[in-house]
Amino acid sequence: MFQIGPYTIDSQVILAPMAGVTDRPFRQLCKRMGAGLVVSEMVTSDTRLWKSRKSSYRLNHTGEAEPRSVQIAGGDPDMMAEAARMNVQRGAQIIDINMGCPAKKVCNKAAGSALLKDERLVSEILNSVVQSVDVPVTLKIRTGWSPENRNGLTIARIAEDAGIMALAVHGRTRSCGYKGEVEYETIRRIVDSVSLPVFANGDINSPEKAQTVLNETGCSAVMIGRAAQGRPWLFSEIDHFLRTGKIPPPPSLEEIREILLAHLQELHRFYGDYMGVRIARKHVSWYLQDKPNGSSFRKQFNIIETAADQAAAIEGYFDNALTDGVAA
Repeated sequence: MFQIGPYTIDSQVILAPMAGVTDRPFRQLCKRMGAGLVVSEMVTSDTRLWKSRKSSYRLNHTGEAEPRSVQIAGGDPDMMAEAARMNVQRGAQIIDINMGCPAKKVCNKAAGSALLKDERLVSEILNSVVQSVDVPVTLKIRTGWSPENRNGLTIARIAEDAGIMALAVHGRTRSCGYKGEVEYETIRRIVDSVSLPVFANGDINSPEKAQTVLNETGCSAVMIGRAAQGRPWLFSEIDHFLRTGKIPPPPSLEEIREILLAHLQELHRFYGDYMGVRIARKHVSWYLQDKPNGSSFRKQFNIIETAADQAAAIEGYFDNALTDGVAA
């Protein structure tokens, strides 16, 4: 249990913001499955682009559980402050600043982890955003720009001085992308150097790994990203293990079917039939990536054009799997 401003977070497992993944249907599902906090997809700080269809979905927080955390990205202090204010007006209760994304299209615009190169600009952005809103502001970073320039500790202290309320650290540098060992030791040093809650992120894919990372880093919580794709029950497994020391049994095929069908229905409802059907394809691919006949089923599923036919295909897949007595 830890605090972010006035909010008490009662689970030590958090959903990482992921563009194209952590939309409202997925966030709500992960929250129900035990995530203590879920963070929105990255929203550009250029509010002129908010009229686009993509941004309209990303800015929709209707019916979400509190606290609602919205991530913004950009490299201009004034634009970031304005984006923070406008998101708060739209219902954001926590503003999260992205200085962790390694994607080239984000870094080429001097946003995401590209900002770690310029510590003065980092300070200006953080101070500008914190002073512009009356809700907690959190920050996501990496350990530095490159292995030769690991300045995560310096950035963490700048963040604390600016009034940042919590810090998520992906344990790799910008240039490492998602490859190589995660620097849990660096995260430990960051935890020791600041008094705010720190979340460890990177390659945490099981309850045992979550416990090990908590022990090694001393962080307040673990943040789960790619490992939750197609596996939202990972949050409840980790939460249960951290509380009891026992690993719960994996979900049965029937339970996975119910979770997947409910997720599918929410995607169709949120995006409408046309977009919902297309976005559902990648999620179904993740759910079934290690399941028997998953690969051949996915090829057939990816040419289905209607919501009703998608639901029927999933029902059929699981009916066949259960009839064959295949274990989940």
